[in-house]
Amino acid sequence: MQALFSKNYINCGGNLISLDTPKVMGILNITPDSFFEGSRVGSNQGLLVQTEYMLKHGATFIDIGGQSTRPGAELIGEEEELSRVIPAIEQIIRHFPEAVISIDTFSAKVARVAINAGACLINDISAGDDDAGMFPLLSELRVPYIMMHKKGTPQDMQNDPRYENIVLEIIDYFAAKLELLKSLGVADVVLDPGFGFGKTLEHNYELLAKLDRLKLFELPVLVGVSRKSMIQKVLQISANEALNGTSALHMIALERGAKILRVHDVKEAMECVKLHSQLGND
Repeated sequence: MQALFSKNYINCGGNLISLDTPKVMGILNITPDSFFEGSRVGSNQGLLVQTEYMLKHGATFIDIGGQSTRPGAELIGEEEELSRVIPAIEQIIRHFPEAVISIDTFSAKVARVAINAGACLINDISAGDDDAGMFPLLSELRVPYIMMHKKGTPQDMQNDPRYENIVLEIIDYFAAKLELLKSLGVADVVLDPGFGFGKTLEHNYELLAKLDRLKLFELPVLVGVSRKSMIQKVLQISANEALNGTSALHMIALERGAKILRVHDVKEAMECVKLHSQLGND
C-alpha cells in the first residue's frame, strides 16, 4: 500500500519535532474518575507540580484531558469539559511556555477552544467518528492530529468486541480515514491503534505483536498501554502495581516501531527510550 503521508516529524506551533528518536507524552487527567488515580490532578498546584516533573524528566508532550474515556465512563457536557481543561492549559502555558500541549478530546468545540488557549495538538480517541466537525476543524487549523482506532463508545466498547482480523481491520480503518484527511489538506497525522478501546485481552496482545504492520503507512505510531487492564489481568495486579509491566510492554512497542509513548510515568518511559536507543534501531 502506498503511503498517503510520509514524514517522521510533526509541526507543533511552528516547531518541528523530530520523531527519529521516540518521544514520551505525559498524561494529565483533569478528571475525578480516570482509571489510574495517580494520573488525576485535583488542584492548580498539583497540576503545576506534575507538569514540572514530567518536563524535567523528558516529556516532549503534555496530554491534557477533561473527559474520562475508561470503559464505562460517563460522558460530560462540552461546557464541563472546557471548564476543566482550558484553565489547566492556560496555567501550564503561563508557567511553562515551552510546554507542547496536546488536548485529549473528541469534541471539535473543545479542540478549537483548547488550540486557541495554547494547545498545539489534538488527540482524538474517535478519529472523527464522534463529532462530524472534527475533520473540517483540522482542515481549518492545520494542527497535528493523533487519530485513534476504537470500536464502540467508552460506555459499550468492551461488551464483546469482535474482529475477523483485527490488524487488517485497523489498517483498513486508518487507510479510509487518511484518504479523507489527505483530501482536506491535513498533513501531520499520528496513528494510535487504541489498546483497550473495543479490544479483548487477546486482541490487545495480537495488536502489540503485529504493531510493525502499521509501518506501511510511513506515519508515526503512538502507543498507550500505560498501566492498562491488559497488564493488570495477565499479572493479576492493580493499576497501582502495573509500572513494571508497563515498562516491559513499552520496550516491545519501541522494538516494533512506536514513536510516541503515552504514559503516566514519564521518567520510567524515558529510561525505556534511552535503553532502546542503544540498540541502534532508530
